[in-house]
Amino acid sequence: MELRLKSVVTCPNCGHKKEETMPVDECVTTYTCESCKITLRKKSTCCCVYCSYGNVPCPSIQKEQGD
Repeated sequence: MELRLKSVVTCPNCGHKKEETMPVDECVTTYTCESCKITLRKKSTCCCVYCSYGNVPCPSIQKEQGD
């Protein structure tokens, strides 16, 4: 299975969308929206901001789902 490393993060505050490259070796727990400058924090039920606000789950979750 090939990992998808691009995810579009959507800010729940202003709706701004931006494609980001996800790191494969770390979990990102905060993200600052470049439009409204709010700091997004991962949801308590998710491991990172990409799983919380992105359209593609993070690489570690992709690996788990591929097993």
